[in-house]
Amino acid sequence: MELPLSGRTFLVCGGDPGLTYAADLLRHLGGTIVSDPGAGSFDAALLDHDLGLPCPLVVAAPSNEIGDWARSGAMYLTGEPKGPPLPAPGTPATAARGAALAVELLSSLRGHRVRIDGPVLLGERAALAGFRRGGMVSAGGACKLLATRDGHVAVNLPRAEDFDLAPAWLERPVTSWDEIASECRGRLTGELVERAALVGLAVAAPPGVEPDAQLRARGQVNRLRPWLLTAGGRANPPVKPLVVDLSALWAGPLCAHLLQRAGCRVVKVEAVDRPDGSRSGAPAFFSLMNEGKEPANLADLVELLHRADVVIESSRPRAMDQKGISPDDFPSTVWVSITGYGRSGPWSNRPAFGDDAAVAGGLVAGGPVFAGDAIADPLTGLHAASAALAALAGRWGGLVDVPLREVSAYVATREGSSTVGEAVRDGDGWQIDGHRVEMPRARDVGR
Repeated sequence: MELPLSGRTFLVCGGDPGLTYAADLLRHLGGTIVSDPGAGSFDAALLDHDLGLPCPLVVAAPSNEIGDWARSGAMYLTGEPKGPPLPAPGTPATAARGAALAVELLSSLRGHRVRIDGPVLLGERAALAGFRRGGMVSAGGACKLLATRDGHVAVNLPRAEDFDLAPAWLERPVTSWDEIASECRGRLTGELVERAALVGLAVAAPPGVEPDAQLRARGQVNRLRPWLLTAGGRANPPVKPLVVDLSALWAGPLCAHLLQRAGCRVVKVEAVDRPDGSRSGAPAFFSLMNEGKEPANLADLVELLHRADVVIESSRPRAMDQKGISPDDFPSTVWVSITGYGRSGPWSNRPAFGDDAAVAGGLVAGGPVFAGDAIADPLTGLHAASAALAALAGRWGGLVDVPLREVSAYVATREGSSTVGEAVRDGDGWQIDGHRVEMPRARDVGR
């Protein structure tokens, strides 16, 4: 199958782990990688220079995995409220940095170079909303890790209607988190997850030792990828591609935000009776993700879809089917589908949000406690944006299937090379392996 970057060659200078991660993403998108691990570090301006290969990829300030995690703000959000901040499995902050480098490179191919600090994106929502680490309670407070007879489950009840479904899920009246926790302690993990899927609740368990039915059905066993690509037709995007953003919350809007910064025109479509759920959160965060996008409503949807160069949606496949909308009907469009578990497989219609999807992918720290704030969301938004930009650069149309859970699993299973110790007090804060653990921070709106 032809991939977006087929026929393109990229030069990677030095052995920085963020560059290595970016190179792997480019390989997954069809690019050929030429490495020069002994080259050391170079000024990032060399990205625009002709070194005899089409696209050199370099980094100005090499870092390591624990350094990226410590400065991301996400480590500050990981751990018990009165305990030290904790390391995370895999390399989530370095993955964010690598994906951001890929976005920078691929946006530069279209003449709009997007420089963004990937690790910092992981803590932006918490910085703007004032979240802190909560251990087995997510930073946002809507998701909890609850003990079961044989392990733990992440139970996410962000909306009032979700809590109303809890009695149907547990088959008995429950009116509080304490009662839900009591019920879960007496039940098996698999039973709780399966029954939650039937009633439409986002309940997830950490991955088992063996690949599950969903990963096997999607071919994500021996060679895990952060997305699945299905080629459609050739595309010819204009200088200012039209992006139709049907998504909500964090991952999809972040993807659209990055494409907007890369020179795309973005139209945000919302239903009058069901607006983007992030409108009810921190106003500054909603503005950061959506400022500058043109508003539209569902009445304009069909016309917009036929004009779109990129569509970003975050609905479960069943919801799109009910609207009579299928990416197969738009083969020359870059159709970015962000879901909890993927558009195919037996779990395709299970609901998921950033915190529970991260747990399902293995991004849960020791204890267990949540890693960061809904960390699957910003990671998925970055990965989705890199794939969409690659598709635009390669004039490739087709489906980009990006599940929160599989992005998390891809990141969680990557091995880091850094020595990791325990965080220790450093004045009023913490440090680990010589790196100061920084509090979450956010960019200014419009950046």
